Amino acid sequence: MPNVRPISPDGLVDLCVDFVARIPGCRVVAVDGADAAGPDAFAAEIAARLEIAGHAAAVVVMSDFMRPASLRLEYGHTDPESYRTIWFDHEAVRREVIDALHERGRWLPRLWDATRDRSFRDVPRTAAPDQVLLLAGPLLLGSGLPVDATVALTMSEGALRRRTAEPDLWTVPALTAAARTAAPADIEVRYDHPDRPAVTTR
Repeated sequence: MPNVRPISPDGLVDLCVDFVARIPGCRVVAVDGADAAGPDAFAAEIAARLEIAGHAAAVVVMSDFMRPASLRLEYGHTDPESYRTIWFDHEAVRREVIDALHERGRWLPRLWDATRDRSFRDVPRTAAPDQVLLLAGPLLLGSGLPVDATVALTMSEGALRRRTAEPDLWTVPALTAAARTAAPADIEVRYDHPDRPAVTTR
């Protein structure tokens, strides 16, 4: 039976840092969460504290690995199913980030600038022997990406609707549908109120 316990925001970051630090070698940790949950900023906090503790850490955000507009918007600008299945280039993330880190000791920090709809033209970065990459963004759980650990910032549909910007409310059905079928994360966080999170343990 899952056990839910409250935790402070700082305590939550420390919990994630301690968990990630115990994983040996180079590793990729998914920080899954809707944009409303701020997974990019949360991952950046974890990375900063890992670096203070002497670990090499960097954040890769899924918004820098979107598909070109010609593919992403094939079914319109506000199609929830397209958002869930087409928008993010998981194949490129696996090839240029996860496999590249584990097989070649390097990774590509960014691929596609969705705003300008063109490549960032970044060059791969060389990994440290204990490199941590925090892969942050929505719809990571259930994507099939072979990450080494997962953290999920989960929000109820009501909280998503309250905290999502009006122009992006059309994404909520895709996010809630994905959450219903996703496997549990290693660290699951109830994040309806980011100032009062709770951790689910099993």
